[in-house]
Amino acid sequence: MFSNFFLKSFRILLLPFSLLYWLGIAIRNWLFDKNIFKSTRFGLPLISVGNLSVGGTGKSPMVEYLVEMLKDKFRVATLSRGYKRKTKGYALANETTTALEIGDEPMQFHLKYPGIPVAVGEERIVAIPQLLHDRPETQAIILDDAFQHRTVEAGLNILLTDYNNLFTRDFYLPTGDLRDLKSSYKRAHIIIITKCKPNLSIEGRRKLISELKLLPHQHLYFTAIEYGDLYHITTGEKITLNPETEVLLVTGIANPRPLKKMLEEHSNSYHMLQYSDHHIFTIDDLNDIKKRFEKLETTNKQSTLSKIILTTEKDAVRLVKFNKEIAELPLYVIPVRHQFLFDEADMFNKQVTDFIQQFKKTE
Repeated sequence: MFSNFFLKSFRILLLPFSLLYWLGIAIRNWLFDKNIFKSTRFGLPLISVGNLSVGGTGKSPMVEYLVEMLKDKFRVATLSRGYKRKTKGYALANETTTALEIGDEPMQFHLKYPGIPVAVGEERIVAIPQLLHDRPETQAIILDDAFQHRTVEAGLNILLTDYNNLFTRDFYLPTGDLRDLKSSYKRAHIIIITKCKPNLSIEGRRKLISELKLLPHQHLYFTAIEYGDLYHITTGEKITLNPETEVLLVTGIANPRPLKKMLEEHSNSYHMLQYSDHHIFTIDDLNDIKKRFEKLETTNKQSTLSKIILTTEKDAVRLVKFNKEIAELPLYVIPVRHQFLFDEADMFNKQVTDFIQQFKKTE
């Protein structure tokens, strides 16, 4: 609690830098609005998934949701920047690709959906033609974390905002977490409030709708986090989390709070090793994890899984390179997905599907 108070106090002192940051992004957006900076359109459906803040709104699970929903209807591909990868320029994932080459989130997409083209490229305006050259059969592209990158104009903009940190209540970097203007929300066609309470009331929903001040062309949805069955990082064996199991949570994600809350509700106790977002694990890190795990004491001596190591899918793709070292460890991965509230999943699915179908008809 003290460290959080200190961090917030320190960020308030950075307010002058936030005002300079706001000025910079305001000028940039004005130049795009006035068509001085150009936005390029492409002749196929582009779906952008993004946010106005830095990290932690659930972009990767939303990209996966879209891929899962669309892959049997259309030939879709994903395009990401490839944050913290060790390479530059355009790259298309193949059977020998690693997370170091394309980044952890694209690698996660590639491992889950090996039949779907997964590409990376810092300059999307350059990467899109290269992707279409490599995969000319592509009918739609999902742009991961592309909302603020206005050099490419997507036909469908999906904007995510965290229920616990709505963009309407946030401030600009470095005092707050906003990396784009609050007013940029007007460019979104769909806004999704993520990480809601599963039991969000109708009255709570109404208040949020009122706060966001939607425009006539915008649709608002609400999702909660839904966790899947734990599976072993190398064998894929699934288990159910036992409340008596001691858990060592190893994570390098922007916002581990929902995962910690889940463990507080489903485990008697847990321990945590937290790394920075997109942390690239080293062998020294793995040794530290092993040492910390060995020190865990458990009262459930009879169970073969009296204690486990738990990590996220995004972290797992950065740990699998230690395949031999982790094969014998009880290292389990927990998948996460969006659960649409108020029975609106079908409505969302139809809106996205209709966008692609209607785009094809007009071409």
